[in-house]
Amino acid sequence: MLALSIVAVQASREIVIDAPPEKILEALADVGSVPSWSPVHKRAEVIDCYPDGRPHHVRVTVRIVGIVDTEVLEYHWGPDWLVWDADRTLQQHAQHVEYTLQRESEDTTRVRFEITLEPSAPIPEFLINRARKKVLYAATEGLRQRVMGVVGLDRST
Repeated sequence: MLALSIVAVQASREIVIDAPPEKILEALADVGSVPSWSPVHKRAEVIDCYPDGRPHHVRVTVRIVGIVDTEVLEYHWGPDWLVWDADRTLQQHAQHVEYTLQRESEDTTRVRFEITLEPSAPIPEFLINRARKKVLYAATEGLRQRVMGVVGLDRST
């Protein structure tokens, strides 16, 4: 029997990146570069910015496990965190993402990524598991490779 899920899906992952929090937040603020390090993002553009120049509203097109969605995200920034919430779309009722950064040494930061997504229709559990793996990889390892300046990110993972 095929297991379907329509409840909120949650996932999180922690990694350590050899960079200070400021450099990681700078990479997250560079919205235009996101498709180069996140295989799930096909397009990303800033709609408007806060007075300090950081993105406030962002439009992204994502493709994951065959599902394509265009989302408008509202970003909120702190000294060591980034949070965004997505407007409702055809594919989801809600999405909430948090990046929390904790300095471990002068040039090392623990990064915690958390996502909660409420799909708008039932999705088979095996697709949720596949999507979870892809999103967590992009949000952490993809970010690490962007911050470290690694070229040639393997977008097939």
